[in-house]
Amino acid sequence: MTNQEIIAKLPYSKPFLFVDEIVQIDENGVEGTYVFDDSLYFYNGHFKDNPITPGVILTEVMAQIGLVCLGIFLLNDSFNKRFSIALTSTEMEFLKPVFPNEKVIVISEKIYFRFGKLKCKVKMINEREEVVCMGTIAGMIV
Repeated sequence: MTNQEIIAKLPYSKPFLFVDEIVQIDENGVEGTYVFDDSLYFYNGHFKDNPITPGVILTEVMAQIGLVCLGIFLLNDSFNKRFSIALTSTEMEFLKPVFPNEKVIVISEKIYFRFGKLKCKVKMINEREEVVCMGTIAGMIV
């Protein structure tokens, strides 16, 4: 399965698709990118006159790239529309803000994938190679 085929299988669409590119993926992890366009709806009110990407959106980007893309890859051709994906737990530490028009890189390492549950160690870095946030994230693919 190609990187573009994985992205096409994601159960999201604009404005809630937060994956631009999968840079690298294998059975142990994934690396992908996303650019936060300044026209995204949440910048209008978070925060007034000083837009910053909400932490919940940063978590969502890490979940889409670091968990869902990897899960689709691990399931390979058996992943289809009858599968449901649910986030089960996150533990995140936020270290730096992400501003409009910033590109971020998500790096995810698989901790385990068993009984339909995938758990990963994830981190997000900016183009200056500074860690923006990091933690663990888990979800069920059933």
